[in-house]
Amino acid sequence: MLAYIIRRVFQSVIVLLVVGLVAFSMFRFVGDPIDNMLGQERTQADIDRLRTELGLDQPFPVQYFKFLQGAVEGNFGVSYRQGRPVSTIIAERAPATLELALVSGFFAITLGIALGVFTAIRRNGIAANTIMTLSLIGVSLPTFLIGILLIYIFSVELDLLPSFGRGDTVQIGGWSTGFLTASGLKALILPSITLGLYQMTLIMRLVRSEMLEVLRADYVRFARARGLAERAINFRHALKNTLVPVITVTGLQLGSIIAFAIITETVFQWPGVGLLFINAIQFVDIPVMAAYLMLISVMFVGINLIVDLLYFAIDPRLRVDGRTA
Repeated sequence: MLAYIIRRVFQSVIVLLVVGLVAFSMFRFVGDPIDNMLGQERTQADIDRLRTELGLDQPFPVQYFKFLQGAVEGNFGVSYRQGRPVSTIIAERAPATLELALVSGFFAITLGIALGVFTAIRRNGIAANTIMTLSLIGVSLPTFLIGILLIYIFSVELDLLPSFGRGDTVQIGGWSTGFLTASGLKALILPSITLGLYQMTLIMRLVRSEMLEVLRADYVRFARARGLAERAINFRHALKNTLVPVITVTGLQLGSIIAFAIITETVFQWPGVGLLFINAIQFVDIPVMAAYLMLISVMFVGINLIVDLLYFAIDPRLRVDGRTA
């Protein structure tokens, strides 16, 4: 087990180095930040001075090494647009994105698993067939269109929920939260549904298909022959064996919620890290873009590592294989 963890951590570090190199290389082709930072009356001396101050006159390997060195220390440089440390800017925006991802993930996992189990157990019922038909909406429609439809229905027509912004927030230490205000909770509803709907339908369909396959297994038939209650068969035997592939997809989808919150935050003007990344692209703010992609990479790699370790806790066959390997 320890050897497996060490191997996975080493592989994760290699992945992060490669992702950082690719991301940092791509930013060399998105434009020159000097053009956005200096006015039209700039001189060549001004350009050379600013390029030296930002370290853009140094060779690419030197720039990349300094970026990695600073990233390990939590220092991603200074924003070309705002002139402030990138770590400070991201820390200010992170609570909004993390709270949105937390609510969306909870919505996707709980409702996805519950509906997946229900549609598998009652697969021939009218309610199950209706849910499966409606789930096509979450799979087929793009995220931005779902957000626009929700805004039109609940904000424009019904005037029940806000269409943009985060609402009122409360500062607790260095964390700003909207969980403690009525307007903050109302502002979370539409973007959370928009962001979590696709993940919810995906988890639901996966749980349903895996559950149906498990319910056809011989040991489930044997359990019924022994006279076990249907509730015990469905939840103690079938659902537990369904969770192994579900954990993989669910873990990746949780990472996707934060990574792809860009679209939702843009539609609802949610003041999170995703919207910050969009603005950074427009102004060629390379330190902000690089920091965002590196943080997303760390998150995905960490989630994959946690998912792999959860396999050992859920599937005893993997623990046996690990000891005999």
